[in-house]
Amino acid sequence: MTTRISKGYQRIDMVKMKNARNLQVTFSKRRAGLFNKASELCTLCGAEIVIVVFSLGDKGVFSFGHPSINTEAGIREINTKLINLEGILQMEKNCGESLREIRKRANGVWWESPMEELNLFQLQHLKKALEILKQKVEKEAQMVNNNAFPFQTLRSAWTPPNCTR
Repeated sequence: MTTRISKGYQRIDMVKMKNARNLQVTFSKRRAGLFNKASELCTLCGAEIVIVVFSLGDKGVFSFGHPSINTEAGIREINTKLINLEGILQMEKNCGESLREIRKRANGVWWESPMEELNLFQLQHLKKALEILKQKVEKEAQMVNNNAFPFQTLRSAWTPPNCTR
């Protein structure tokens, strides 16, 4: 009978392993140990823990969750938000198509488009565009009023300064 000599506890340097097989074995063992420790912590202290581990090389995603944490509810909530965002995106696409249709019908002169042919959505966008345009015009008018107008009359503004009549 041969006796096996144990190496005992040896310290392992914390550097990335080069051998892919050793790396995968160590990952699996340490992942299992991590999940066991998390389970013990939950049991002993009543802590709520969620752990998500991504392995290298598309091997998979591993997760641990305390029984009181419903990870599927979180996934459902994220999926619901995604569906809502997709709906909003579709509405914005429809809005863009609608505005393109208005421009196309009016040959690029959208303000001359017949109002009777516009739907409520298009009218709301037209109203908002007109309000923004009004604000810009008022801002420009205020800038002109704040600056001294250098000409006495509008006709003098069109006449070159060195020209005699």
